Amino acid sequence: MPDAGPALLKGLRVVEISSYVATPLCGLTLAQLGADVIRVEPLGGAADRTRWPLADSGTSLYWSGLNKGKRAVAIDLESEVDRKRVVDLIVHGGPCVVVSNTDRHPDLGYAELSARRPDVIHVLLEGRPGGGAAVDYTVQAGSGFPLITGSAETPAPVNHVLPAWDVAAGLYLAIGLLAAERHRQETGQGRAIRVALEDVALATAGNLGYLAEAQVTDHDRAKSGNDVYGTYGRDFLTSDGVRVMLVVLTERHWTKLLTATGLTAAFTALSESLGIDFSRESARYEHRDVISTLLARWFRSTTFDEAAAALDRHRILWQRYRTFEELGRGALRDLDLFDEIDQPGVGPHLAPKSPILVDGGRLAPLTAPSVGQHNDDLL
Repeated sequence: MPDAGPALLKGLRVVEISSYVATPLCGLTLAQLGADVIRVEPLGGAADRTRWPLADSGTSLYWSGLNKGKRAVAIDLESEVDRKRVVDLIVHGGPCVVVSNTDRHPDLGYAELSARRPDVIHVLLEGRPGGGAAVDYTVQAGSGFPLITGSAETPAPVNHVLPAWDVAAGLYLAIGLLAAERHRQETGQGRAIRVALEDVALATAGNLGYLAEAQVTDHDRAKSGNDVYGTYGRDFLTSDGVRVMLVVLTERHWTKLLTATGLTAAFTALSESLGIDFSRESARYEHRDVISTLLARWFRSTTFDEAAAALDRHRILWQRYRTFEELGRGALRDLDLFDEIDQPGVGPHLAPKSPILVDGGRLAPLTAPSVGQHNDDLL
């Protein structure tokens, strides 16, 4: 049964003039917490309505996923008359927030909207600071991360298939929006919020210490495959061909891992003969090849079920590698996060609720709207 999670943002209107990932994700995050999110699109639908992956019918699973629970209107965005209808929607009625990834139309920008409604909040996504064009995959190229991603045997840069900067930017947009909403409730005044994809990527690289490392040390970061930088972690193959990822962060994790695998005596002897203190995180990273040789031998002689039982019994950090097909065709049904919806053009399938639990509950997922579905209601 769907959870009846509280709608914390009930009464907040969000007019979303956007496409692709970051701004629709911002709107989705708010809709899943009870906001009334109205998606504004060009006549015929936005360009991302046909983005892959697609259902057999040709309906975009991508678009349907990012626009669940929203209302939709379609207008001619090049028509001043049609844009005025959207402006009227924004400036009349209850408190309103605008989420956009374009500043092409000044009449839909903060300056002109706030002149008519001082409490309007306007949240804008940019590619680069100051308005330069960029998308996640071009921002990745300039972030430094693709050049340390992938196997050491592959010198070419490797972009991540997950649009991580889009995802992070969408959540930053939502955080900035809610901070401005709190300010509006206290003062009655709106705010203009801007987030640039490139800033999100570079700020993250800085916050994680990667940029500081380049500035104050002579360390040369290189690709290291699935080895976790600075600590111990890598993938292993069990005797029956199942690949798992293992991570050891603390001395307690290390001690428990040795107990789980029966390798305590072996590593004690290695520590004494080589003079390595494996209880130290940095030592485990520096001598990861030594550790991996013994652990790989244990995994190769152990079935997956046996390894899973031993690792779980000692609360080791690990997970089996799973495909999207495996998740989508069975594993999701056991998760409270997912509930079934019947999306037009897609059919019944399991879709996620919000990952945010509120008092133990979440709002049930709703279907995504068709092009201009709510024109008559809203315009």
